[in-house]
Amino acid sequence: MDEVLKRQDSGELKRRLHGRDLIGFGVGIIIGTGIFTLAGVEAKSHAGPSVTLSFVLGAVVAGMAALCYAELASSVPTAGSAYTYAFATLGETFAWIIGWDLLLEFALGAAVVSRGWSGYLANLMGLSPDWFGENAKINIGAVLIIAVLTVIAVIGIKESARVTNLLVLVKVAVCVLILAVGVFYIRGENLTPFIPPAQPPTETAGALHQPIVQAALGLEQSVYGIAGMVTAAAVVFFAYTGFEALANLGEETVNPKRDLRVGILGALGVCALLYIAVSLVLTGMVPFAEIDAGAPLADAFDRVGQHWVGALISLGAVTGLTSVMMVELVTIGRIGFAMGRDGLLPKKFGKTHPRWGTPHRMTIAGAVLIAALAAFIPISELADMVSIGALSAMIIVAVAVPVLRKRRPGLERPFTVPFSPYLPVVAALACLYLMLNLDVMTWLRFAAWLLLGLVIYVFYGRKHSRFARPGDVSSTDRPS
Repeated sequence: MDEVLKRQDSGELKRRLHGRDLIGFGVGIIIGTGIFTLAGVEAKSHAGPSVTLSFVLGAVVAGMAALCYAELASSVPTAGSAYTYAFATLGETFAWIIGWDLLLEFALGAAVVSRGWSGYLANLMGLSPDWFGENAKINIGAVLIIAVLTVIAVIGIKESARVTNLLVLVKVAVCVLILAVGVFYIRGENLTPFIPPAQPPTETAGALHQPIVQAALGLEQSVYGIAGMVTAAAVVFFAYTGFEALANLGEETVNPKRDLRVGILGALGVCALLYIAVSLVLTGMVPFAEIDAGAPLADAFDRVGQHWVGALISLGAVTGLTSVMMVELVTIGRIGFAMGRDGLLPKKFGKTHPRWGTPHRMTIAGAVLIAALAAFIPISELADMVSIGALSAMIIVAVAVPVLRKRRPGLERPFTVPFSPYLPVVAALACLYLMLNLDVMTWLRFAAWLLLGLVIYVFYGRKHSRFARPGDVSSTDRPS
């Protein structure tokens, strides 16, 4: 355990961030595909106008999980995010599972964002739907943007606070524009009934595409209604997962005990309000069954003749989503780097480029996977997989909070989760409940990914782990 905690970089980061800085940073990271694409996709597919309630439920669960992340991030401030937290609390096997899970989450997340980016670029520039957007058989736009950003991520990029704040202002300005203009085009009949009655899906996709709760209870397959709203909440949970980056800023926060709480909950609160308001305007402007899945907001304003607004939305989406993809690519590189450094992945992934100092091999490998997914798989299916990956990781993080408190009661914790262990337990159960509202096929794909990961771990990772070599770590750090 002590050896795991010592793996953090030498030296100390300067404490410069306050709660307001974290809120701005969080809004910049969290606002992305959720508001520009996913709100429309889930309103059309599962929830109708009640997608606004889905965002409320998702925000509540994300808020509880975020507090758990914040405590572990301030206690174990080192590379690898939740992978390292699991290593320090639950052992190597769980660390491998969550690391493998996180690689899936961020790879799929980048694929979702790239497809949303492609759809808005097509809307902005009038590009062919055969190559751009959700109707493309091979989404060339998504592949091209991933290729360009991979080059930047490998060479290395210095992000200044000025650029980050500019991107935040662009995103928020676009959201304000949507609300300011769109409110005049809301039609009451489009919001009635607010929770559409449950009904059989228009296209029967079989039991594998039924939420696992419905399948387990033997219920008839349906969409909309309360069940549809909860299913949408499980999917749009993906929209809030950017808070993971906030939770890792504990070392750079002036007063972690106060500012992390303010920053995380403040950012989630602002983003939740924007998600709710924008999705309400969207479903009020366009009948939910007619929402465009590729560029829903831009298309909604085009429908009411406000083409200039649609163009600005597309421009804002293209700009804002680019920064989100960059964060996803960088994160994949760092998680894979931590796992390669520990020997759980091939050692070459745990080495940096001699000139640029970036984990170039892992970044490129992740980009290849992202491009392959983005080229062929629709946003709805990708988003389901991102959500189940994020929710499962957060269950492990929530469980890790009381476990670490019991194992290391004297460990310095600049931030602590209130009402522990009760709040972490509730957070874990809430995440599990949302997972159970994802469809059977999503669970099967997730199980296949985990099974593949366990095979790699058993036949490679466990044998090559740096902790398998005598003298590195005491046997008590090994999971039983």
